[in-house]
Amino acid sequence: MAELPGIERPDLQALPQIGDRMTFLYLEHCSVSREDGAVLVKDERGTVRVPAAAVSVIMFGPGTSVTHRAVELIGDAGVSAVWVGEQGVRYYAGGRPLTHKSRMLIKQAELVSNQRAHLNVVRKMYQMRFPDEDVSGLTTQQLRGREGSRVREAYRRASKQWNVPWNGRVYDPNDFASGDPVNQALSAGHACLYGLAHAVISALGCSPGLGFVHVGHECSFVYDVADLYKAEITIPIAFEIAAAAPDDLPGAVRRRVRDAMSSGRLLERMVRDIRVLILGDDAAEAAEETNIIYLWDERGGTVPNGLCYAPREEPAV
Repeated sequence: MAELPGIERPDLQALPQIGDRMTFLYLEHCSVSREDGAVLVKDERGTVRVPAAAVSVIMFGPGTSVTHRAVELIGDAGVSAVWVGEQGVRYYAGGRPLTHKSRMLIKQAELVSNQRAHLNVVRKMYQMRFPDEDVSGLTTQQLRGREGSRVREAYRRASKQWNVPWNGRVYDPNDFASGDPVNQALSAGHACLYGLAHAVISALGCSPGLGFVHVGHECSFVYDVADLYKAEITIPIAFEIAAAAPDDLPGAVRRRVRDAMSSGRLLERMVRDIRVLILGDDAAEAAEETNIIYLWDERGGTVPNGLCYAPREEPAV
């Protein structure tokens, strides 16, 4: 079995910290069971023991079988379990969020609900995609115009580089084969990004449906996040594969995008970018927080949990 990344051995007096955990562990074509406090991973090449407290998210890929005892340990350790396609390309199902707290979800809802904060997140997204432009004073309509121009230029540039005719993004979501080769390649590549974005969003405890640029769909935020990387990853790859004209064009695109995700460490980038979008300056310390449950109060925001707030009764005389 290939060597797995691990955490540094702490001092004997130190307690494990959430920041020491591996961000994601991807497994495929293996059996997963439990041995004491470790997740036991076996395949034909050998056995690896992974301390449950050393992982934030485990992604179960094709050919993976998991025992009930292993899932029990994963849940008790606060590890997110996500079932995905090869190399995380497609999202099928998710277990629990990476954190027990709902901070990311609450903050996401607050940002979506406040018009000024909502616009600021949209500006952040465009700034991530086009870092050489100043978008601080632009309206949503102006941002859409800038984005349209930049994306059209990305299509034209890729078309010229790979000598593939480009007549626009024309496709039928219900009939994949109806599009020309480059549009089929784009659809296959974008689907890979959507799957990975959905897996990361779910693992972080955010809502896939609370989007900022896209709204009104159960996967609005998935589309928002995936759009951050299309011009960099899927558009160039789609034109390159379309130019090569392989027999299995969708499969070739998926494999090429999968490899680009792995070599470019896109999982880690997505985690970092989503935290920056939602938490802003607090993103770096988000993983260090202790899991605490509060009670909501309309005047003070939150009050401690586990206390009795009934008026104290005076003893009878």
